[in-house]
Amino acid sequence: MVLLRELLGETLRRRRRAQKRTLRDVSKQANVSLGYLSEIERGHKEPSSELLASVCGALQVRLSEVLAEVSREVASHELGEAASSGRGAPQPQSRQVAVLPMPREKESSAEEPSRRRRHAMPSGQIYGSPGAAKKAAAIAQVRSRHRRGEVTDSVVRAAA
Repeated sequence: MVLLRELLGETLRRRRRAQKRTLRDVSKQANVSLGYLSEIERGHKEPSSELLASVCGALQVRLSEVLAEVSREVASHELGEAASSGRGAPQPQSRQVAVLPMPREKESSAEEPSRRRRHAMPSGQIYGSPGAAKKAAAIAQVRSRHRRGEVTDSVVRAAA
């Protein structure tokens, strides 16, 4: 299970470091004690909405951007947890469905033997179960997003 305060803290710290700013500088500008801001960044304290808005203001970043980034990380954690438990990806509450025309039937359906599908994985290994394929694909996706800097180390650990 992922804790929102940890992901929020990691995101704020990553944003601050990207600007090459010190904890002291941001804490002064946000009017927050240095120790408390440090605890927020480490995920030990959960900030109020007012304090979070103040820190975002000091970092000159929109609150919505920070929350969107945290939301993507939470979704990545959920995907990784679902894949590791074999449940598959969480299903959305509602979704749109497109109705497509039926495919034409083949001349002879006897030509297609029924056999268990095997799934090729990115590492070149072949797995017999679709659950293993989904898990490996989800982990590969999370690692790819980590290399691009979209998710944190804790997301990768949770997915693995």
